[in-house]
Amino acid sequence: MQFLKNITLFIITSLSISSYAQSDIVDIIVTSSDHTTLITTIKAAGLISTLKEDGPYTIFAPINEAFDKLPPKQLATLLNPENKATLASILSYHVIAGSLTETEIINKINVENGSFTLQTVNGQQLVATLKDNKIVITDTTGHTSLLTKTDINGKNGIIHVVDTVLTPSN
Repeated sequence: MQFLKNITLFIITSLSISSYAQSDIVDIIVTSSDHTTLITTIKAAGLISTLKEDGPYTIFAPINEAFDKLPPKQLATLLNPENKATLASILSYHVIAGSLTETEIINKINVENGSFTLQTVNGQQLVATLKDNKIVITDTTGHTSLLTKTDINGKNGIIHVVDTVLTPSN
């Protein structure tokens, strides 16, 4: 009986994983209750269609609590239509052209003697390092964000969940 339960669980898990792989990164993020603010910002910045393109992309996806860490009223200001370009720049700072798994990032950090520079879609850089065997991303303003969940694969890229919004320089 336990064998049948294990087989059933395996089949359900396999189907869930394969259905994720058939979805693009936007569709995956939309299903996450932890990323409702991110989806709101992506829509406001007009980036839905861009992030549904073939890619591949690596996206560092801030959770709702990451947006809560922003200074009071900053998010509301960014969501104003006149700030669409600024919001798009901030969000594209969370995107890397190409697909990088957690293991690939760690390997590059180790090969590069402790830090790996990532070129973002908005043209600026992020730096990946390791702290207590976890990947830490440092933005150009010196703020850090921890990868809390990694390697969520979609058909056009990979998602890594982060706990802080990354901020590009002006």
